Formats: sequence, structure tokens, C-alpha cells
Amino acid sequence: MKTYAVVLYESADDVASRAPAHYPAHKARLDEFHAAGDLIMVGTFGDPQAQGSMAVFTSREAAEKFVGDDPFVLNGVVRRHEIRDWNETYS
Repeated sequence: MKTYAVVLYESADDVASRAPAHYPAHKARLDEFHAAGDLIMVGTFGDPQAQGSMAVFTSREAAEKFVGDDPFVLNGVVRRHEIRDWNETYS
């Protein structure tokens, strides 16, 4: 069984007005972690404003490193985040 780290982001109330200014730097960080093999997948839920987004990392260490310097976290695009360990049963 493989353990991954899931990052859950809760969007700030003003995410629609805040996100565009910080998206290029956030996307560059996503690309960097994906290219390094640390980020498996990322995306928003049906209504990003109400439901937020999720990313799956290969390890808790990678998830913590990503969140620690993510422009969305640093600039208030994300109100709250949570990192959960996730055990894959089937792939």
C-alpha cells in the first residue's frame, strides 16, 4: 500500500478577485513540483469558491514544502489548508 499526501485548500471569500494576480506564480510552482515527480494531480472541486481544491503529492514532505511557499497561501487566496495522509488501496 502506498501513502500519499492530499492537500485540501479552502478558498478565501474574495478568491475570484485575488487569484488572478497570483495564479502565474502558483502555476509555476505546480509545474515545478509536477516536473520533479512530487505532484501527481491537482484540481478544483465543482464550485471552487464554495468547495475549494485538492492536490495529491507523493509525500507529506513534498506537500508541506509546496504549501509553505505557495503564492496562493502566502497572499490570502487560500483561507485555510489541510494536509492529510492518504493510503491508496487500488490504482
